[in-house]
Amino acid sequence: MSEQQLEQAIDTLRDSGVRITPQRHAVLEYLLKAPVHPTADEIYKALEGKFPNMSVATVYNNLRVLREIGLVRELTYGDSSSRFDSNTTDHYHIICDKCGKIVDFHYPVLDEVESLAEQVTGFDVSHHRMEIYGKCEKCQETATPTPSH
Repeated sequence: MSEQQLEQAIDTLRDSGVRITPQRHAVLEYLLKAPVHPTADEIYKALEGKFPNMSVATVYNNLRVLREIGLVRELTYGDSSSRFDSNTTDHYHIICDKCGKIVDFHYPVLDEVESLAEQVTGFDVSHHRMEIYGKCEKCQETATPTPSH
């Protein structure tokens, strides 16, 4: 993350009329620096030392504001906790079946899939999401082979 990205995000907050509290700034900065897609709980745990009076609800409220302004994306996958992504450009995700790690996967946007879906179904497609699943390298390394009898 560059300092310029953080400044642009703060400008977006200002332009939207949103107060830039120290907690909001910290949540935004953490998300921009995060190499992974953290949950609200992970963000809270990472920042609680710096903001001992901050609650998990404060983190959720800040994430909601950042999402509404368009600075972060909320990634929801079934029953697991939402994860948050500061990369709001079109991209896909690959997800570890074992530990839940989510990694960005860049591939040309599959606009033709949306077009074909519209033609076949008559829907007016608004967007799509593609997810790829497997086991991350770390989980592959820690997988214990089952003993043979």
